Amino acid sequence: MQNSNDHIVRSFDKELRTIHEIIIRMGGMAENQLAEAVDALVQRDSAKAELVRAEDAKIDLLEEELEAAVVQLIALRQPVANDLRAVISALKISSDLERIGDYAKNIAKRSIAINQMPPQKSVTSIMRMSKLVQEIVKDTLDAFSHSDKDRAIDVWHRDEEVDEMYTSLFRELLTYMMEDPRNIGACTHMLFIAKNIERMGDHATNIAETIYYLSTGHKLEGKRPKGDRTPFQILSTEEDDDDNSEVEI
Repeated sequence: MQNSNDHIVRSFDKELRTIHEIIIRMGGMAENQLAEAVDALVQRDSAKAELVRAEDAKIDLLEEELEAAVVQLIALRQPVANDLRAVISALKISSDLERIGDYAKNIAKRSIAINQMPPQKSVTSIMRMSKLVQEIVKDTLDAFSHSDKDRAIDVWHRDEEVDEMYTSLFRELLTYMMEDPRNIGACTHMLFIAKNIERMGDHATNIAETIYYLSTGHKLEGKRPKGDRTPFQILSTEEDDDDNSEVEI
């Protein structure tokens, strides 16, 4: 005769696996949304950008599905200790993934506007930055799949590199705007896109911190490494050979 406790344990494990699978699906979709949104920008493909906007609803639905599964699991199983930590961590991770999807949608919306303007030189820098964030998101999902706290720590440190790239791109775009006021419209959109990508990196870092907590039961110690210097940027503009002025942002 089957032991009722064994049945309960197997049912609980199955429910946890379902939640785990939803997170993996959400992560894959969010990662793909970022790639497609930036590709739409680079290719100046407004139709692809519209598809990215539409696909965001699927990530939202998965988050709702996960929340419902978590509520049901807590109500029926009343998990404690490690099991409760796993369930709460799943909620936090799904929220971060949903926000990554939202930022991809925002990039797609901005790219549609930019496509109505002349091509921008800063697109190459956007591509490099987005590629780095895609790699970080992928490594974060791998860390989650394998409960790999060491890889999570690596992701946590790499966010500083994203911030540094954002600072560099920020300066680049401001320079273009100062050189020619006709660039202001497009460069403003590009600034928002760069900030969206930087925020994706922040949410991937949030997930890495949650993975570490899930694996160890402890929070990562120390302040998160940050390389965003945009609030302190000062640009120099040469008016002639003998007179330099500075513009503080």
